[in-house]
Amino acid sequence: MVGDQEVSGRLYGLGVGAERDAPAGELRALAKEALAEAGLDAGSVACVASIDLKSGEPAVLALARHLGVPARFFTAAMLEAETPRLANPSEVVFRKVGCHGVAEGAALAAVGAGGALVVPKRTSSRCTVAIARAPKPIVVTNLGRGQA
Repeated sequence: MVGDQEVSGRLYGLGVGAERDAPAGELRALAKEALAEAGLDAGSVACVASIDLKSGEPAVLALARHLGVPARFFTAAMLEAETPRLANPSEVVFRKVGCHGVAEGAALAAVGAGGALVVPKRTSSRCTVAIARAPKPIVVTNLGRGQA
């Protein structure tokens, strides 16, 4: 199901980051690797989440369509609030976008305060992904905002 609707019963948020115009296939492959590492299939993902600066990024939107889930976006301030829970905070990312982690921060923001990272950030040449698990099914419509 794509759009801003709930994807019923799913517990996992897939946080992503991508350089401008990163290849969609690169982000999709990295997400597939992270899911495999966690022993998850694509059907367990409730949403693809990122920073609002990426709300029009083709690779991010293509991944959400590929997984059949909504893409949800958070402000830098919302992601910065997740800093204490990040496994890999980055000053470089903070200087660029105003938060210490996009993929991990977005994954954690998607699953809420009771959730936790199950796959810390994984990177490829132009993309980053992380996976977090919520304690109860994610209501996607309550998260950040939809695509631009």
